[in-house]
Order: sequence, then C-alpha cells, then structure tokens
Amino acid sequence: MDAESVPAVVINAPVLPPPVRHQLIFDVFDALPVNHSALLINDHDPKPLIYQLQAEQPGTFSINYQESGPERYAIKVTRRAV
Repeated sequence: MDAESVPAVVINAPVLPPPVRHQLIFDVFDALPVNHSALLINDHDPKPLIYQLQAEQPGTFSINYQESGPERYAIKVTRRAV
C-alpha cells in the first residue's frame, strides 16, 4: 500500500471542542508530510474550512470527498509537493 491509499490520521470533527476545532484540524493538515493524507469526518459539509485552507495555502492540498452526506461527510485531504 502506498502513502496515498491510507490516511495518516482520521479527524472526527464533531467530537472536538468547538473553540479549538478549526485550529486543531489546520494543525493536523500542516503536519502532514508530502503525499500523505488526513481523513476529515464531519456531520455537515465543511466547505468553509476547505475554502479557507485553499485560500491560505493554494495548491498545497488536494481535496477528495469520500462521502457526501447528508448526515456524514468524509473528505480526504492530501498534501502535495508545491
């Protein structure tokens, strides 16, 4: 199995405390090595978070929806070489 096929970490966003949720998620994304992924699980579509990530670090990550709701969203975020 290559590094891209299995996420390095799974983030279950709904169980994280709201005051620190986004910062913890961004910290995990920032710590990913090139060609490694995190799987973000959420109870709603995290489009604002994804838009923020793409605006702050354009081209650094690829985003692939693994599940698209309505009750569960799973988004694979992979760090790319820039």
